[in-house]
Amino acid sequence: MECIVHFEVQYKQETKELRGLIFLDEGEKPTEKDFLLMFEGMGYKLRLTDPENLVFTPIVPSSEYQRIRIRRLDTGEESYQEDRELKSLISNLLPKDSRPI
Repeated sequence: MECIVHFEVQYKQETKELRGLIFLDEGEKPTEKDFLLMFEGMGYKLRLTDPENLVFTPIVPSSEYQRIRIRRLDTGEESYQEDRELKSLISNLLPKDSRPI
């Protein structure tokens, strides 16, 4: 089974959104080792610093990038993922006090 990894690479001046690919057995979920091997194959030497938010930082201090964060995983199955930015935008646009028409 293929797992498309959507991630962002944060540089000093910009953030780039990229994708990677991990091959898994049916029903498996990617592990830290899977992510590190994928990134290593792309030329990134990293360590996992925030497992809850899947944030990786470079091992080499002189790296051009500051961190990499995995945004979502796509295994081809339907899944719900809350879009925090959209939710925040909508909550700011809707009136605070709701009253009947």
